[in-house]
Amino acid sequence: MIDIAILGCGTVGGGVAELLETNCEQVKAAAGDEVRVKYILDIRDFKGTKYENLVVNDINIIVNDPDIKIICETMGGKEPACSYSKLALEHGISVCTSNKELVDFYGAELSEIAKKNNCSYLFEASVGGGTPLLRTLKTLRHEKIDKVMGILNGTCNYILTKMKYENMELADALKIAQDKGYAERNPDADILGYDTARKIAILASLVSGKRVHYESVKCEGITKIDKLDFKYAEMLNANIKLLGVYNQGYEVIVAPFLIPNSNALYGVNEAYNAILFHGNMLSDAMIYGSGAGRYPTASAVVSDVVELAHNLNKFIYNGLSLELNNDIKAERKFKFLVRAAGQDALSAFGNNITELESINSQCAFITEAMTGAEFDAKAAGLDIKNKIRILEAI
Repeated sequence: MIDIAILGCGTVGGGVAELLETNCEQVKAAAGDEVRVKYILDIRDFKGTKYENLVVNDINIIVNDPDIKIICETMGGKEPACSYSKLALEHGISVCTSNKELVDFYGAELSEIAKKNNCSYLFEASVGGGTPLLRTLKTLRHEKIDKVMGILNGTCNYILTKMKYENMELADALKIAQDKGYAERNPDADILGYDTARKIAILASLVSGKRVHYESVKCEGITKIDKLDFKYAEMLNANIKLLGVYNQGYEVIVAPFLIPNSNALYGVNEAYNAILFHGNMLSDAMIYGSGAGRYPTASAVVSDVVELAHNLNKFIYNGLSLELNNDIKAERKFKFLVRAAGQDALSAFGNNITELESINSQCAFITEAMTGAEFDAKAAGLDIKNKIRILEAI
């Protein structure tokens, strides 16, 4: 019997408890032993539910119980999740988490604590939801992976899918995403790109072997995308996706991109994630899967529980490092699709542009390749309605 505790029994934590019960035989076969939830730490008491007798309000009850071998941290946020995770690791209890914010800020430090105490800190569910991304990348440590890009936020991808195929404005698509439980009541972390920035920062840290903090990620969300952008995208046989992009030696970026229909990311729709990466021997590969929701994320947490069950009282290297990544030196150049209110923008961007058919009296064109800083310099003083980078290759 392997006793575990769940910290936070909300959407993900409740899903973990439910999965462990529903798939108990499969989990037992995978882990090599029965996995039982002994405690749930939560501010609610769950009176009248099957979890009532499992709930405690004091983390010390959990960490001082010698039967507890694994803790699933699904609280979200930095505190008290960080303090509780640190306390557990100092007691030699392995921790797995779905908390991307915590992994980004403190994952490397928590991993060092785990190493000192012969236990582990895993975080498969923090990037890509149910998409088995990090565990797959772990098998590719022999590769020199120099590029990673992908759709890392299922909520934004769902919204953009609705906008493209049902001709919706962003606000209407967002409302549906909220009704379905994909988006929070305050959707800023998703639509402003912060969630994707944390995830691409974690991926960049793992593939580079050096720490990339999300605050160093250049971040643009999808709030300026409207139905006109999709009409222009259709003209160009392209789709619009919010991507996180890491290229070795260049700054890490999150922004909307025009994806040509020849690219595998073009047809990734609804609340799905897909990540493309390039290795020096492997060349290109893509991982695709469910990116949002209670059960896909819970499944990723339980996959960590299974791995930890096979490695009790051991440290599993997770790829995080305290060493800062100082190799991010330059901004990569992209062509931009531009919508502007007047014709002045055409001359401001020079002769090497491709003008597009006007829709609703707006001026639209494609620039030559340039950095975002170069674009901003040319666009100064102009009424630019939107700009979208054009993805030409991985």
